[in-house]
Amino acid sequence: MQVLKKHFKQHFTLISIGLLLSSNLAMAATDLSEQESLLRTRVKNYEQNANHENHLPPIDKSLDFHGVFYGFLPCNNCNGIKSTLSLKQKNNYLLVTQPAKESSRETYEKGKYDWNEVTRTVVLTPRDESKPRQYQIKDEGTLVLMNSDGTPMPEKQSDSYTLRRSDTVKAREVHIH
Repeated sequence: MQVLKKHFKQHFTLISIGLLLSSNLAMAATDLSEQESLLRTRVKNYEQNANHENHLPPIDKSLDFHGVFYGFLPCNNCNGIKSTLSLKQKNNYLLVTQPAKESSRETYEKGKYDWNEVTRTVVLTPRDESKPRQYQIKDEGTLVLMNSDGTPMPEKQSDSYTLRRSDTVKAREVHIH
């Protein structure tokens, strides 16, 4: 009987260990599938809720018009006015003009500019008490000077009052500062 009890204890121990191992394997498999399911759910939620536009800084459309614009504008008492308009960071501008006549000096005007997408205009406000200037945005590389009252130039004259961005003009005269 002693031998039978010993045999029974050994088999009982082996059966118990076997049951424990198999239940642990089943629980491990269940845990693994649960973890995978949870991970798939997290990824799906992330993809649905991930609006990357919220992470980007707001786009300042006036950045499209940063750059240097050149033109040769008409003049009543000279052959024309060479103009260079530089739209800079933080809405600062520099306008350099030089009448086309002997011994003429360049004049500099600094100030702030406002860009209006709705009216498609750029308004230059000088630091001194001069009147603001307005330019109509014809396209990404072209500005057309507007009348002092803010109305567009007549279509026949608009080409004469045009400034073109430097990267759109092949040949230009450059002001040296």
